[in-house]
Amino acid sequence: MPQGPRPSFNSNNPNRGRNPNFRREQQQEHRTNRMIRVPEVRLVGENVEVGVYRTEEALRMAEEQGLDLVEISPNAAPPVCRIIDYNKFLYEKKKKEKEMKANAHKSEVKEIRFTPNTDDHDFDFKAKHAEKFLKDGNKVKTYVQFKGRAIMFKERGELILLKFAERLAEVGGLEGMPTMEGKRMIAIFAPKAAKKKPKEDRPKDDRPKEDRPQQPREPRPAAESRPAATPSEGTPE
Repeated sequence: MPQGPRPSFNSNNPNRGRNPNFRREQQQEHRTNRMIRVPEVRLVGENVEVGVYRTEEALRMAEEQGLDLVEISPNAAPPVCRIIDYNKFLYEKKKKEKEMKANAHKSEVKEIRFTPNTDDHDFDFKAKHAEKFLKDGNKVKTYVQFKGRAIMFKERGELILLKFAERLAEVGGLEGMPTMEGKRMIAIFAPKAAKKKPKEDRPKDDRPKEDRPQQPREPRPAAESRPAATPSEGTPE
């Protein structure tokens, strides 16, 4: 049965004497435990007394607590380390990054085009689209396109854009006055922050009616005194 080539043990072998943990060290974001080869480190954190320790002593302290010695600031002098559960630290970090990525909103710039002869129906249609874009947190780049001799009606284009700004005033504001760029008059709208609802003057009492304190009642007016009945005539006293 044919055999593969035997490994070479001569001094020219590039893999001879290489640290077996080298690949692992390159993949890890932080150096941990025996990967930390400096003579001393500065320990920080809640479970240690902050100070500078010999690396061997810091490793012993981490082993006694069943945790890892993690280098968090390698460029400091000496490097700063913490004694933590490294796997738990990585899990929580990855979870936090995932939540931040999910909550991050990528703002885009949406474009809306007009002409100097845009009618009211088309204007309203595009205004509704712009309102939606701004409510979603996007910017809106609006421009009036001039073709041929229409460039003579710049004032008409500016009126359209200013009218558009008035229409979008509740959800977006102009970043600047309309400007000409070539044959386009451009205006950019940025979304406005949502207004907070005013707080109620009196907090709502959610307790059951029988548990609420009784409000004092206004005293009733005293009953008017009635005159005593007089004996009718012919009745003996």
